[in-house]
Amino acid sequence: MKIVLAVDGSAYTKRMLSYLAAHDELVGKHHEFVALNVTAQVPPHAARFLPHDTLQTYYADEGEKVLKPVREFAAMQGWSLREHHAVGHPAEVLAEIVNEEAPDLLVMGSHGHGAFAGAVLGSVSARLLAHTKAPVLLVR
Repeated sequence: MKIVLAVDGSAYTKRMLSYLAAHDELVGKHHEFVALNVTAQVPPHAARFLPHDTLQTYYADEGEKVLKPVREFAAMQGWSLREHHAVGHPAEVLAEIVNEEAPDLLVMGSHGHGAFAGAVLGSVSARLLAHTKAPVLLVR
């Protein structure tokens, strides 16, 4: 089974990973896990003042900050993990990659902003639920 883990480095990601590890009966260790992270793109009007190499280093560093702890946690759990880092609008890019990966399950932590805040702020979880075909497990 292929399981995509949408990770952002927040406490909600840590809670989601801990939940999966504590509930081995849900997914087990012997599956293909894909840690997926999207770094928000620097606005074009600001990016034009930065050297290309500096911008690329920034994106790589931001992705590594999120993926390194996930990689280490997965190794401790004995999970087979593949990592994918992208740059762009998180909800849109996550949905696109999840649809390309076609996982058996998408797992993510939910910030739980509530209906009003979700409508105003644009919840990544809500967008993924609306724009992907994969079954989703939200951990709160």
